[in-house]
Amino acid sequence: MNLWQELWTPVRIFLGLGADPRTLTFVQVSLRGIIVFIFTLIMVRLSARRSLARRTVFDSVFLVILASVLARAINGSSDLLPTIGGGFAMVAFHRLLAWIAFYSHRFGNLIKGTAEILIHDGELVYRKMCNNHITRHDLQEDLRLALHAEDLARIRMARLERSGDISFVCK
Repeated sequence: MNLWQELWTPVRIFLGLGADPRTLTFVQVSLRGIIVFIFTLIMVRLSARRSLARRTVFDSVFLVILASVLARAINGSSDLLPTIGGGFAMVAFHRLLAWIAFYSHRFGNLIKGTAEILIHDGELVYRKMCNNHITRHDLQEDLRLALHAEDLARIRMARLERSGDISFVCK
């Protein structure tokens, strides 16, 4: 047995690498969780700040899939190290798509969506509201929260942004 194998064997046992997921102990799952947490923090820092801030569907889907994949490394249903490596590959792919979207407005609209005008010159745009399942009451609530106002007639334009937030421009 070489030195590498002598050093690696206790680590494999300690982390439950290669073990049946049903046999993992509390300590093994906890250590895996800590390791995945550290690597996930690095991955998210490498991806983009907006992934956790005001995200688009593109960013939300990325985070859900990344979390799902990395959870498998914690519970042992996938090997720890290859799964973490796969997470880094997903981060790189997300960055690549975001980079392409930065240089291609059409591609950005395809993967991130487009903004929709919900109020134009104080008038509700019912077709866009219906398409996005936004009621008059939803608009009034967002108006109260954003501008502390209630009169939709004071609004020159309201947009449903790509992030899902509604922005208002007063007359």
